[in-house]
Amino acid sequence: MLAEVLASLAPRDGATYLDGTFGGGGYSAAILSAAACTLYAVDRDPDAIARGASLVARFPGRLHLVEGRFGDMHALMEDRGVAALDGVVLDLGVSSYQIDQAERGFSLRTDGPLDMRMEKSGPTAAELVNTLPERELADLLWQLGEERHSRRIARKIVAARGDAPFETTLQLAEAIHAVMPRDPSGMDSATRSFQALRLRVNDELGEIERGLDGAAKLLAPGGRLVVVSFHSLEDRIVKRFMRDAAGRTPGASRFDPASLKEAQKPAEFRLLTTTALRPSVAESTTNPRARSARLRAIERLAA
Repeated sequence: MLAEVLASLAPRDGATYLDGTFGGGGYSAAILSAAACTLYAVDRDPDAIARGASLVARFPGRLHLVEGRFGDMHALMEDRGVAALDGVVLDLGVSSYQIDQAERGFSLRTDGPLDMRMEKSGPTAAELVNTLPERELADLLWQLGEERHSRRIARKIVAARGDAPFETTLQLAEAIHAVMPRDPSGMDSATRSFQALRLRVNDELGEIERGLDGAAKLLAPGGRLVVVSFHSLEDRIVKRFMRDAAGRTPGASRFDPASLKEAQKPAEFRLLTTTALRPSVAESTTNPRARSARLRAIERLAA
C-alpha cells in the first residue's frame, strides 16, 4: 500500500519524518523521493540497518538509520535532539526479508531453526515451545493466534517434546498438522500458532501500544501518523488508539465522573481515515502478502 501511505502522509519539503519499521527501506526511499525532507528510519533488526547503508549513500544527510525499537521512538529521537516530527509511518508485523530468510525461523514453509527473534537476542520460539506448561501454551495460542484448537495443539506439542525438543520450524509445523483439520480457506493450519509465537517472542502488541503513544507525543501540529496493520489484533489496537485520540470515545456516563471528564477533553487529533483503507485488487493480485493489509491515519490538530 505504498501509494496509499504516501497519499496519507503527504511528505513535504523541509519536514522531518520517522519510518518506525525500516525493513527493506521501501517506504523510506519513497518518502525521501517524494520531498526534500529529513527521515529517521528505525529498525530493531541489525540486518535491516546493515542493508540500509546503500540507501544512506543515496540520500546523504537526509536519511538517518537508528537501530532500536519503534516503541522507544520518543527516547530515540530525544537522544538525537529531535523534539517534534511532521509524520510517522509504521508498517507492522514481520518484514518480507525476515520471512524469506529460512535461518530466521519465521516461515513455516521452509525449514530453519525455530527462532523468530527480530533482534537476534532474547528467548527464541523454541524455548517457549519446549518450556511453557501446557495450559500456558494453549492460552498463548488462543490469545495471540486466535486459534480455536489451541488446547488440542498444546497437548500435541507437550506430548511430542517429551520424546525430543522442538528445534526447527517444519518440526513444529508437522506436529500441528498432525492434529489439525485442513483449513477450508486454504491457509496453512499452523499459521495462527506461528503468529502467536512470533508476537510473544517479540512482544509485538506491547510494542505497538508504546509506539503509538510515542508518536502522539512527537507529532507537531499538522503532523500525521500512518499505520499499516496485517491482522485483527494489531488493527484493533490501532483503531482504538486513533478513535480515542480523535475524541471518538463512547458516550460518557454521569455515573462515571472519570469517563465524563475524559469525554470533555478537546480532541488532539482528527481521523484521516474513518474506516480502514484496503489494498487494491491489482496490488492484492500481484502481491498476495498485501491482501490482509489495513491502513489507518490521524493528524494532530493545531494547538
